[in-house]
Amino acid sequence: MSQASGSAASSQSGARGAPARIGKYEVIKEVGRGSTGVVYLSHDAYYGRDVAIKVYNLDSGADAQRSRSARKMFLSEAHLVGMLQHPYVLPIFDAGEENGRCYIVTEYVHHARTLSTYCRPDNLLPLDDVIEIVFKCAKALHYAHTRGVIHRDIKPSNILLTQDGEVRIIDFGIALVSDADISRIEGIAGSPSYMSPEQVQSLDLTPRSDIYSLGAVMYELLTGSRPFRAGNLHKLLHQIVYATPPPIHKLRAGVSEELENVVVTALQKDPDKRQRSGLELAAELARVHQRLRQSNTHLDLQEQFGVLRRLKFFHEFSHVEVREVLRASLWQNYAQGEEIIREGDLDDRFYVLVSGQCVVERHGRRIAALGTGDCFGEASYIPGAKRTATVRADSVVTVLKVSATQLEQVSMSCQLRFNRVFLRTLIGRLQGAE
Repeated sequence: MSQASGSAASSQSGARGAPARIGKYEVIKEVGRGSTGVVYLSHDAYYGRDVAIKVYNLDSGADAQRSRSARKMFLSEAHLVGMLQHPYVLPIFDAGEENGRCYIVTEYVHHARTLSTYCRPDNLLPLDDVIEIVFKCAKALHYAHTRGVIHRDIKPSNILLTQDGEVRIIDFGIALVSDADISRIEGIAGSPSYMSPEQVQSLDLTPRSDIYSLGAVMYELLTGSRPFRAGNLHKLLHQIVYATPPPIHKLRAGVSEELENVVVTALQKDPDKRQRSGLELAAELARVHQRLRQSNTHLDLQEQFGVLRRLKFFHEFSHVEVREVLRASLWQNYAQGEEIIREGDLDDRFYVLVSGQCVVERHGRRIAALGTGDCFGEASYIPGAKRTATVRADSVVTVLKVSATQLEQVSMSCQLRFNRVFLRTLIGRLQGAE
């Protein structure tokens, strides 16, 4: 159930049967309902924020097996309160039990939609949007995996897209947590169409099971069709273990061989043949995204190399290091007045201004100007940090966008050179401002 799951938890009742309060939270309205319970839009007066409260249905009159599973799902999510702090994971703020009913409190994302919206052949997203969304999901899963959490239920309806185009992975109700036996739910747990071969066979799972599921989501976002379809569950599970999905390029024109290979790798039957981690998958997608954007520019790599070589920022770089940065970056043009980065956004990229002029704004007020060769995007040094200012093109500009994830893949000497020059430039700018 997306921002939905649960059931009431108060003796007082509000409009339409909703409780007036759940614990310390004021209930505003019901926003979702499913087999395991109800979700309410609520308000946290202490922090001054709206929250979603998922109340699990543990009614003793319900099916005993379903009640046990619902309680285990509650305990699994409760175990994660405050544990996963990542910009692309829906945070779990609180958990509690009241009047025999259990509830989880999470961030409420207003006007969010799930990726299911974009899994129809008549409503597919552009290729670069799909790549960016799955890139962010891969980063979030890598973060969760490094903390001993395997989601086990990655599917389009468990990935939210905010109004600003940001991603939130939700619903860790059946997640495997390395130090918690409570996460063990009997039988096959998950959504069959997106389960890995080892998951449908009830084998031991590793983080690469989530990578398979994310690959299945990407396949559907690209084509509007799931990798496997069958008339009954038995046939579907047999296909997942033994069959090969139809080639993506036969279902959607314009999908490059490189992009298709990324998805094919993620969907390998043998976990050892998939990407080793979410970080490796993210790096592969960043390279594909870079080439997709570069195919629409007028400069070839040799011309780009020559332009960068003349910028003061790259004077200390060797020829090899400049080419490494080029491979880890995206070359992009902006029209006058267009936003390059926006105050409050999450972004893991560094920027070098190749040509033109930009203005820096904070709270709508101009605070600085940037010219050719300047760099910006220092928030990328702090994982999960939001941009503290807006940078807007003051003329037609060209920027080099360097992905922090991609930068981790270049040589250590190149990384050190880039970081040293970038930070020195920023320190010089700050000293000048003083």
